Amino acid sequence: MSSSTAQATATPLDAATVRRLTSGIAATGEPRTTTAPFTGTALATIPQSTDSDVRSAFARAREAQREWANIPVRERVRPFLRLVDMMLSRQSEVLDLLQHETGKARLHAFEEILDGAMSTLYYARKAPQLLRGSRRAGALPVFTRTIETPLSKGVVATITPWNYPLALTMDVVPALLAGNAVVHKPDSQTALSSLWPRALLVEAGLPQELWQVVLGEPGDIGNALIDEADYVGFTGSTAAGKAIAERAAKRLTGCSLELGGKNPMLVLDDADLAATAKTAVRACFANAGQLCVSIERIYVDAAVHDEFVELFAQQVRDLRLNSDLAFTADVGSLTSERQLTRVTEHVEAAVEAGATVAAGGKARPDLGPYFFEPTVLTGVAEDTPVCREETFGPVVSVYPFRSEDEAIELANDTPYGLNASVFSRDERRARRVAARIKAGTVNINEGYAAAYASQGASMGGMKESGLGRRHGPAGLLKYTEAQSVASQRVLGFDPAFGLSGQQHAKLFTAALRVIKALRIR
Repeated sequence: MSSSTAQATATPLDAATVRRLTSGIAATGEPRTTTAPFTGTALATIPQSTDSDVRSAFARAREAQREWANIPVRERVRPFLRLVDMMLSRQSEVLDLLQHETGKARLHAFEEILDGAMSTLYYARKAPQLLRGSRRAGALPVFTRTIETPLSKGVVATITPWNYPLALTMDVVPALLAGNAVVHKPDSQTALSSLWPRALLVEAGLPQELWQVVLGEPGDIGNALIDEADYVGFTGSTAAGKAIAERAAKRLTGCSLELGGKNPMLVLDDADLAATAKTAVRACFANAGQLCVSIERIYVDAAVHDEFVELFAQQVRDLRLNSDLAFTADVGSLTSERQLTRVTEHVEAAVEAGATVAAGGKARPDLGPYFFEPTVLTGVAEDTPVCREETFGPVVSVYPFRSEDEAIELANDTPYGLNASVFSRDERRARRVAARIKAGTVNINEGYAAAYASQGASMGGMKESGLGRRHGPAGLLKYTEAQSVASQRVLGFDPAFGLSGQQHAKLFTAALRVIKALRIR
């Protein structure tokens, strides 16, 4: 692994920046000091909220939401269209901040800006169409007129994680465009990166009260956050998602949960191995593997397994690791000591059980406290954590397979079903294989970006990888309640024209037969 000696400064973030980004949030608890992943030193003092703060935030949000829901959608979208331009033109404001808080490489920080701007633009353009009332088939052709309209839910609780604090914060956008207010709890470690788009959106004209922010540990404010919400959107671990779903269910509150993954890649015997190895590097090690859709298992046809491993491992060994605040690193740091510990334990347990390290395999404290080399393992035992559990770090295991059926069986042998990929020169063949993989998104000749960045298509998990979808029409409509309003004219549902009940039944039976014969919907 190559590295640079120019590393990020250990200077804490400017206090004025912290005050500006945290302005107006509900936080009367004891502040928390965050740690810079690149250096292990103090980064920023972040205000924290109490249970009472959360409930007050919901009260303010409810008051603001009533007026917001009555604003025509074409007017609602205006601040969001401005936001897209602001994010792109002022990205330098947040790139350093993202690196300081997460430890990621600058290119991966830029991907957050790109994803956030793309998602916002998609929903700002689509919201007027998706939220208008639609004519539906009435009970009686001609005589029944039925309109279905998506209405706002009220106040949405949005809980976002530390790994992609800017990009995943943009889940707030469709919730707001749907006419809701939001109470948002970002992770405290990366709170400032999450709050940057909020500051821009308020500057662009969004009433600040509509986007309330609370900060704190789940054990301190989590119950109030779920109990007060009309809908909950969460991205994080499967364990936390299950706890949220259970509590929300007690109030029949809907929720959308994007949870963990142990995502497989299938390399078929006709794949372009050089191109596949190159793409796999990013698919496995973007954001140091701290990505829910990252590839953690690669299954390669036995006929090309050894060749692929050699090509892939060499590219991994050539990756540049550093903490530069510039576009000079291929991979950055892990974000916390907890992540470093988990990654280290998974690799050590695999090696002790007989796995071979083809690339990487060790921590790099010479670069920073949480750096770990991008690691490729072969010969991994099935009962080791790195094979079965989500590592959420820069570690991938490579396994051979001898038939397509075996590859699909191995890919599906997991409680998760978030993302997968298939590599082949034959797209039809790859699509047939993809259709048999139990995952919410499957990419062909790409690791995750093709499906994830397709803003018009739904993205989410199967099995223990979650409920609900982000992106696409579903990513906005989940924040609404469908209301159907039907009006009846001339002919009703009671016997008319002096008909008896029996005659009425015969008339409607005949009418239904005519409708079927004429294929009237």
